[in-house]
Amino acid sequence: MLKVKKLLEAGRDEALHGMSMSHGLHVKLIDEEERTRRKENRAEQLALMQGGHNKFLEHIMIWLEVTAPRYWWQQADTYRIASKQSESTMHTILHRHLTPEDFIDPPPDTWIADLNKLIDEKNLDRVKRWLPEGFLQTREWLMSYKTFQNIWNQRKKHKLAEWQDFLEKVLGQLEHPEYVTGEE
Repeated sequence: MLKVKKLLEAGRDEALHGMSMSHGLHVKLIDEEERTRRKENRAEQLALMQGGHNKFLEHIMIWLEVTAPRYWWQQADTYRIASKQSESTMHTILHRHLTPEDFIDPPPDTWIADLNKLIDEKNLDRVKRWLPEGFLQTREWLMSYKTFQNIWNQRKKHKLAEWQDFLEKVLGQLEHPEYVTGEE
């Protein structure tokens, strides 16, 4: 039920330009095509190297729209994301009745009915307290390739299946997944 949509990816050319300055690849004596080829080759070599060698990845940004359950977001919040915006339960939960589709694993119908009764009563405190961890929330995330590479390295073998699902869905939408995994 986890959904991931890449909204935008930007900054690769600028990141490679900055990297080329550090490695003398911006020299005017080289024609543009050769310079581009050298930058791309060097980027592939450096992408998986830690210790600051792959800092150009910090300049390639990814905007994602992610729908995931609350229990997954609790773990995701450990990562240093450049920016995030969300469907705030504080501002949206009282605007409509909940349905089974609002949950990764729907609670019993009676639970949803009780939540909807609290929504009708505009009882925000109780709705938030009774909202199951499987409630789906959508957020927009802005992160760098470097941050995503860190998430990939730490979560690719995680026991929570949603992490593999998230990683697979993001990698499938990236323009340069090889910068994250080292695989073409």
